Amino acid sequence: MTDFERKVYRIIFNMTHFGKNPSIEQLKRKTGKDEQAIRVAVKSLMRQRILKWDKKKEKWIFLTVR
Repeated sequence: MTDFERKVYRIIFNMTHFGKNPSIEQLKRKTGKDEQAIRVAVKSLMRQRILKWDKKKEKWIFLTVR
């Protein structure tokens, strides 16, 4: 996991534990990166099976962190 992926993961983790799903705009503001970089990081986390989106519940599921 790269430093940027870790940063995105921690932001999503912290916000969801307070009952909020972060939007792309919130992630852009908190990371200082563009939408494309954020999408690449999130897709990478999902490919690594660290993060998963539950479509039914519309929330993030956190799997094991390596």
